[in-house]
Amino acid sequence: MKPWSELPENMQNDAVRKYYQILEKHRKGLVIKRLFDICVSLILIIILSPILLILSLMIKLDSKGPVLFRQVRVTQYGKEFRICKFRTMVNDAEKKGTQVTTKNDSRVTRVGKMLRGCRLDELPQLFNVLKGEMTFVGTRPEVVKYVNCYTEEMLATLLLPAGITSQASIEYKDEEKLLENAENADEVYVEKVLPDKMKYNLKSLEEFSVLNDLKTMILTVIAVVK
Repeated sequence: MKPWSELPENMQNDAVRKYYQILEKHRKGLVIKRLFDICVSLILIIILSPILLILSLMIKLDSKGPVLFRQVRVTQYGKEFRICKFRTMVNDAEKKGTQVTTKNDSRVTRVGKMLRGCRLDELPQLFNVLKGEMTFVGTRPEVVKYVNCYTEEMLATLLLPAGITSQASIEYKDEEKLLENAENADEVYVEKVLPDKMKYNLKSLEEFSVLNDLKTMILTVIAVVK
């Protein structure tokens, strides 16, 4: 972790300090977390490479456009990066709707629907984890416009890298259904869904441990299987 004085100015507030002091006590755990990310992401990339290739071909044959979806998201200390996911929507989907996906979204392709249901669209994020832009367990990375809506306390989630999964991801695995009938999906997400998810994210910071990370990963697998 960076020294407190080197954090972005907007993160140097009393609400964030509380979580910073908690994480400071887990410096060894954070080192283990990073080593775990490097080793496991590298092993999974090698093992899953045939599956990654097959899914890439399926996406390419199913609809026009690139295999991968790249989008600017926000990670540790407010740094922007390009998240890597399998494309599950029609090309240029962002120009045809909101930045959140609703149930029965017409922009989702046939293969994309399958990938989303099994969370397989997240697999390319293993490369983000290997690079250090993400971690296996942590707050899901948001787009810049949603991060700009964070409260001072919510900024504490940027003390650690963004994650592939989290307790909030498990609780809100059917997030698209919550936005299904919303007249303004972006507004509902910012005013209702995001604050509720942040309660779980902030609690995870308070209770941080490597064992809790492993528990979350196991619960994620169970949730996907169900």
